[in-house]
Amino acid sequence: MNTLLRLYAATCLIAPAIVPVAHAEEAPVTATAPAVAPAAQTADRGNARPAAQEYPTAGVGDGVTAGGYNQSRWAEDWTKYRDPSKRDDVLDRLKYIPIAGDDVYLTLSGEFRVRVNHTTNPNLRDREGQRQDINRIVGGADLHLGDHIRLYGELAHGGLSGLNLGAKAGQLQNDLVVQQSFADVTGTIGGVDVGVRYGRQTFADGPNLMVVPRDNNTIFFVYNGVRAWAKGTTLRGDVFDFKTTRLGTGGTGDDIVDDNRRFSGASAGVVLPKTLLGGSNLFFDPFFWRLRNSAAVWGPRTAEEVRKFYGLHLYGDAGPVNIDWTINHQGGEFNGRPISAWLILLQQTYKVGKSRTAPRVGFHFDYASGGGAYGNGTLRNSLAPFGNNIYYSYQLYATPTNMIAAAPSVTVQPTQKLRVTGEYQLSWRDSLNDAVYRANGQAFAGTQLGDSRKIADTIRFQAIYAVSPRVSFTARYEHLIAGPALTDAGYRSSDFLAGWLSFRF
Repeated sequence: MNTLLRLYAATCLIAPAIVPVAHAEEAPVTATAPAVAPAAQTADRGNARPAAQEYPTAGVGDGVTAGGYNQSRWAEDWTKYRDPSKRDDVLDRLKYIPIAGDDVYLTLSGEFRVRVNHTTNPNLRDREGQRQDINRIVGGADLHLGDHIRLYGELAHGGLSGLNLGAKAGQLQNDLVVQQSFADVTGTIGGVDVGVRYGRQTFADGPNLMVVPRDNNTIFFVYNGVRAWAKGTTLRGDVFDFKTTRLGTGGTGDDIVDDNRRFSGASAGVVLPKTLLGGSNLFFDPFFWRLRNSAAVWGPRTAEEVRKFYGLHLYGDAGPVNIDWTINHQGGEFNGRPISAWLILLQQTYKVGKSRTAPRVGFHFDYASGGGAYGNGTLRNSLAPFGNNIYYSYQLYATPTNMIAAAPSVTVQPTQKLRVTGEYQLSWRDSLNDAVYRANGQAFAGTQLGDSRKIADTIRFQAIYAVSPRVSFTARYEHLIAGPALTDAGYRSSDFLAGWLSFRF
């Protein structure tokens, strides 16, 4: 508790004097990508224009806000607590602390999460199991200086202990990290909301499987640079230029801007007519991104890669059906070789009934092209640069590179507080001349030499119990049945079990 209090105190101190990083790159609630948050679940907006005249919150590219909470805590709006009658307890008071009138105020946020992971046959090798005991402590301060300037600071701590841990990565263990630190300037020009953000920040303006803060990690995946946007009532645009963050495991001094990876691009958004398909709430987002990685690894080569992403993203609700579809062509070059790859992501669920707790049945089909990493000529391996790593494997043993995946799923909610999802995923290689890849992009050594397409069958369950609006318990289980594409190279099947308790305000 003393550590938590020190984190909050430090965050509150840095927020007013925040210095942006120099410019130079869910936990998902179900086993599938999260759906668009219903309007009734999003927080009230505190902007000058009436909410009906704003671009819908669910489509602005800041992730899902449900019950007022978002992975990126700066995306939340708690100005409803200007009214003291709406505050239920002392923590509600921390969400809106007036400093000078109604327009200069501070919002404090935080999270404490304790988690245990257990994995058999770690790295899919026949060896003693691994246990990870993990804790996360985060403190954030969001200072609004009138209608046009906002400063945000966030500190985080990640603790890791257990058995057979191997090398400890900075996203799991970190004594203290400035997880976010940025300044916003916003305004309205000709009825269009515009803004620019500079500093270290999370970013989620794209398909969940391609770019997301990665809540499964203890420390979020964050960027350093600038983002600017313009939002009308039915159209929006977003441009950005980032470098990634290289995390150490000590204090704040070893978490540095990674000059090797620069991620930039533009996204647009269109609110489709609600009369479409007989009644819908759909968004259509074309995007163009560019990723430069000076130390990309494909097969035996490490070299510079410049990859360009040309994509279309359609998502939202059409009656009882929720969809999240992406088609993306990737070009550019790696080590002087051309890149030509495809990534197609098709996820949909159907709500069986009209009640809030009605079951959902779902299915996702994904095609990630492969080939060329171990040869010459065109590189056809697709890449999901900073996406939701657990989507295909809680154990991080799969990624949308040289993979075809199909998975039916079902979600039931036996009580208002408990939601359970089950999924059975089948996966194959697209190219027999290329490897099977992990979530971190590394190849399973030797798999490029096999002659079988079948990677694995994966059985997964997730249960979330909402103890209260601020406290939840999550449990996950996965049984990965290794197929011949893995077993022929000496890899084994594996089980994964995890559980964690999370408190946030």
